[in-house]
Amino acid sequence: MRNRRQRANPVRRTSDRVQWWLARVRLAVLAVTLPAAAVTTGLRSYRGELHSAQTQSATRHPVTARLTTDAPGPTGADSAKVPATAAWTASDGTTRTATVDVWAGESAGTAVSLWVDSHDTPVSAPPNHAQAVTSGWTTAALTAGSVALLCLGLWKGSVHLLNRSRYARWDAEWSQVEPRWSRRLPN
Repeated sequence: MRNRRQRANPVRRTSDRVQWWLARVRLAVLAVTLPAAAVTTGLRSYRGELHSAQTQSATRHPVTARLTTDAPGPTGADSAKVPATAAWTASDGTTRTATVDVWAGESAGTAVSLWVDSHDTPVSAPPNHAQAVTSGWTTAALTAGSVALLCLGLWKGSVHLLNRSRYARWDAEWSQVEPRWSRRLPN
């Protein structure tokens, strides 16, 4: 009942009606677009990360390397990982070395896991399932936030334009009415 009275209000301007309809359209677009965009981009990111993991797993494999020297000890309260040299036997029988990150204070001879490619060059480990899931959720959340901000920006922009139009009309009407109220003659 209130809606019908509101629409029939003789004081209600066309710009008020436009703003009312824009609000409804914005909510409808937001209700449809936000979940669709978030799910689509999240799934695409998840599937892409899984495909990347499968591709990388086919060309990479883990090897066990041994530290050749003691890793530097912790400095102060920091017990983070530090660089150290590790050696392993490559598929062709040669001994290879590389710098790897290990926990501070590890001693020489400690076994460390290292991923290498088909040329026995150290590479990063392929992404795992948890990383793919995290990537999908993160992408979906960022997309949802972006769609919401875009809708908010469009809404604020349209209200700003409607208000500018209203103010211009009020100024034009006031310039006609004000001289009669103040009993001044226009210049």
